[in-house]
Amino acid sequence: MSDPIAPLRAWLADLHTAVRNQDFEAGKKLCAPDMVAFGTVAPFVTGIEEIKRAQWEHVWPSIKGFTIDTANARGGIVGDHGWVAATWDSRGLRPDGTDFDRPGRCTVIFARRNGRWLATHTHFSLSPLR
Repeated sequence: MSDPIAPLRAWLADLHTAVRNQDFEAGKKLCAPDMVAFGTVAPFVTGIEEIKRAQWEHVWPSIKGFTIDTANARGGIVGDHGWVAATWDSRGLRPDGTDFDRPGRCTVIFARRNGRWLATHTHFSLSPLR
């Protein structure tokens, strides 16, 4: 049986590789220039350059082991639009070098532009405290 959201799972895997490598340019290539994002660090940001500055540059260097659970992601594709929701995990780094659990969840909205799936909206946030 074919996986109906296989290209979106591949996008998630590409993003977590970009985050792990702190490769901002690779991350930007996965996103529409006019993307809108919000999350734990940046409450509401428009434009990939501003998202990089306000969110990614603060978070990516201060975490390790970022992994999106692509296997259990849920989503859908209709024509040139798609969405996916998934959980992720990482380790946060304290100033003294110790680390701590940093689980979260994400929702990504996609548009297929010129044959490529690009994020047009992301929401990455830490999981609520239990």
